[in-house]
Amino acid sequence: MSRYDKIKNEALQANLEIPKQELAIFTWGNASAFDKSEGVFAIKPSGVPYSELALEKIVVVDLDGNVVEGKLNPSSDTPTHAFLYKEFSLNMQCDILGIVHTHSTFATSWAQALKDVPIFGTTHADHIQCSIPCTPYLSKLSVQNEYEKETGKLIVDYFKKHALSPELVNMILVGGHGPFCWNNSAKEAVCTAKILEEICRMALYTKIIDYSASELPDYIIQKHYQRKHGKNAYYGQRYDK
Repeated sequence: MSRYDKIKNEALQANLEIPKQELAIFTWGNASAFDKSEGVFAIKPSGVPYSELALEKIVVVDLDGNVVEGKLNPSSDTPTHAFLYKEFSLNMQCDILGIVHTHSTFATSWAQALKDVPIFGTTHADHIQCSIPCTPYLSKLSVQNEYEKETGKLIVDYFKKHALSPELVNMILVGGHGPFCWNNSAKEAVCTAKILEEICRMALYTKIIDYSASELPDYIIQKHYQRKHGKNAYYGQRYDK
C-alpha cells in the first residue's frame, strides 16, 4: 500500500477512460489527479500505451516536477499540469483536482485553425457561457526554453488577460496543439474533455451547413447555463440525505 494509492487509482481510471471515449489513440493524451493537501499529483507515464497501464506504473510528482513515487518517467506534459495546478488550484483557490490533455480530432482541428469555438447551441451553453477559447501560438522563445511549462503559462496568462474564471471555463484549446480540460476530479475532467470534443464536432458541422450561422442569443445561453449551474438550478435530481 502507498499513501498515494487514491490519486494513483484516480489517475489510472481517468487515463483508461481516454481511449474508451475515443479521445486519443496510441499514447496521445494524459490525465492527472491532484492531492491538494499533499501538493502532489499522479499522472500517466510517458509513452506507455493505455493497454499497458497499471497502478504501479502511474507516477506521482510534486509541483516542481520531482518524482515522489514511481519508477517510470512521468508524462512529458507534466510541467503543464504542474503549472496549472499551482496557479489555478493553489494560487487562485479553484476546486481543480483533475486535468486531461488529449489530441481528440475535432477539438484539435479547431486548435490547429487557431479559432475559438462559437457558442451556437444549448449543448454548449449547458456547460460554459462563452465561446471555447483558443490561445495563440507559443512564441519561438517559449518553445525553445521550457516548452511544456510555457504551455501552462500561456493558458494561465490567457485566462488572466481575458478575465476568465477557470471554474466557469474549464476547457481551452492551445493554438496549433490541442485541448486541455480540468474539473474537480480526474474522472470529471475526462467528462469535460468528451463534452468539449462533442461541442467542437457540432460547431464544425454547423459551420459546414451554414458558414454564417449566428451564435445563440444570450437569453437562451443564460437560461440553459443557469438551470444547471445557477443558485436556483433545477436540472437533475435532489436526494434527501
